[in-house]
Amino acid sequence: MSGILEKIKSPSDIKELDENELNALAGEIRGFLIDSVSKTGGHLASNLGVVELTLALHKVFDTPDDKIIWDVGHQTYVHKILTGRRDSFDSLRQTDGLSGFPKRAESEYDIYDTGHSSTSISAAYGMATARDIKGENHEVIAVIGDGSMTGGPAFEAINAVGQSGRKVIIVLNDNGMSISKNIGGLSEHLGKLRTSTKYKDAKEKLKETLDKMPVVGRGIRRALGDTKARIKYALINEGVLFEELGLIYLGPVDGHDIEDLISVLELAKRVDGPVIVHAITKKGKGYEPAEKHPDRFHGIGVFDVGTGKSLSSNKATYSDLFGDALYEIAKENETVTAISAAMTDATGLGIMKDRLKGRVFDVGIAEANAVIMAAGQAISGLHPVVAIYSSFLQRAYDEMIEDVCMQNLPVTFAVDRAGFVGADGETHHGIFDISYFLTMPNMTVLTPCDGIQLKEMLAYAVKLNTPTAIRYPRGAAIAESLTGNEFTGKNILVKKGTNVAILAVGTMLKPALEAAEILKNKNISTGVVNIGIFGNDKIDIPGISGTPLIVTLEDNIESGGFGEHFKAKNPNRDIISIAWPNKFIEQGNARDIFKRYDMDAEGIAKSIMDHISNEEK
Repeated sequence: MSGILEKIKSPSDIKELDENELNALAGEIRGFLIDSVSKTGGHLASNLGVVELTLALHKVFDTPDDKIIWDVGHQTYVHKILTGRRDSFDSLRQTDGLSGFPKRAESEYDIYDTGHSSTSISAAYGMATARDIKGENHEVIAVIGDGSMTGGPAFEAINAVGQSGRKVIIVLNDNGMSISKNIGGLSEHLGKLRTSTKYKDAKEKLKETLDKMPVVGRGIRRALGDTKARIKYALINEGVLFEELGLIYLGPVDGHDIEDLISVLELAKRVDGPVIVHAITKKGKGYEPAEKHPDRFHGIGVFDVGTGKSLSSNKATYSDLFGDALYEIAKENETVTAISAAMTDATGLGIMKDRLKGRVFDVGIAEANAVIMAAGQAISGLHPVVAIYSSFLQRAYDEMIEDVCMQNLPVTFAVDRAGFVGADGETHHGIFDISYFLTMPNMTVLTPCDGIQLKEMLAYAVKLNTPTAIRYPRGAAIAESLTGNEFTGKNILVKKGTNVAILAVGTMLKPALEAAEILKNKNISTGVVNIGIFGNDKIDIPGISGTPLIVTLEDNIESGGFGEHFKAKNPNRDIISIAWPNKFIEQGNARDIFKRYDMDAEGIAKSIMDHISNEEK
């Protein structure tokens, strides 16, 4: 049967479909996803892996009355298709288009805004307590991946749910992947559950034998409850990790068998108390390139469907340059290590991991653990480089302060995806890091303006004996030197001017130079300074002593940023600050969004001309 997908406008439309129709629908959804995401980019592999699981969830539960919370949320494309948003998929992750993550403002079926991992069980527990206090009667379901289970909040929430005894259904989507391959003891435990049949076979044989015994058999089964528990421990400890925390464990179940999924979810509904359903799925299911390379298809740009090859730019990214440079440094300096949180390849550490065995550490989705581990290495004579995306590093704010900065330890933070990141939107923009770094005593902040300066700054940072953060953006690196000068630990005067001085932080140097040319044509002499180092009171800025107007320019929110910090240090100067407004910035094409907020060259020049015009009145 074909053409089913076109008839699906809401979850109610799949309630009457039989197993064959659901399987046919799953195939249509996969085809639609591959075709659609090939044109917009997005998180493809994770969504291909949850097609049957999402269908089963919406078949069994009555959404939006029953509440489904999706951990991280990058696996919700199928959910969006089933909840009336299929016709909007050409706008996925585009400016003013459909979000790549759950958004309550977008649909009543999106129960909780997510984007970072390990939060869904806590949110579900909060909703379950509210349901019980208000005397309501609906299910609360948290869908969480095995990668997210390495995050501390997930275990804290499971502990709370198990102790409370409240009805929460946790669906563990176990595909063995987060972005990099999952690591650690939990991953190994789940791997054993995926492959073990000993307990399942023994349990079924025992049940069949007792059921054949007249009358007394059922009584013996009840009496042997404790014995079965001991069998469980003795054989493979199946589900014990969860059951010891107070949850009923159901699984493992084939996450691509719709009939089995529906059966186990129906059983979970009947359980009186917290329950975890363990579903085994395959990331990239149904599309061979994504099955072979699930990490590359985790978040991908536009690509050719036939070959799976990317159609995006092949230029070296800042992450690539960072990884290559760190490997060269570590090859010569045996004290240098690298630590990441489930993103070794995504942050460029793959080459060092492959060639310098035992020097790269992936702690899983556990940013706080990564930072504390780095402190332990640093205090023991190593120089760890912690490579984590800016928005994810926020999760380790306390550890950066307490464990690294307070002890003034030589840890370098490689802050990838700093600033505006584009299509991933509010939860992933790295526009808060300058503000939070500037609250940290002993922290030096380095902001490269191009790929060459990134390499120079990394070499500089690992020679320091204090905490350092290097923030650099997502995407293709600027290959040429924008300053014409080597970075030696000082800010660089790139262009002299007499009327205005633009203090351009990091990669904002390029639009600053372009704005200076626009202003030159308006007879406004504009100087430009490359702000590459600050924090810890390092704001030695050349070429501004006699300049009437100072303009600070940064890819960070205004509140607490470089501009606000500079103004506080120079209360008697005429200063305007150009930065992101104090709000959550929407997703979109960088050119569109920078223009919208007057952060491009034309907008910068206009803001300066308007200020000068107002001053002259």
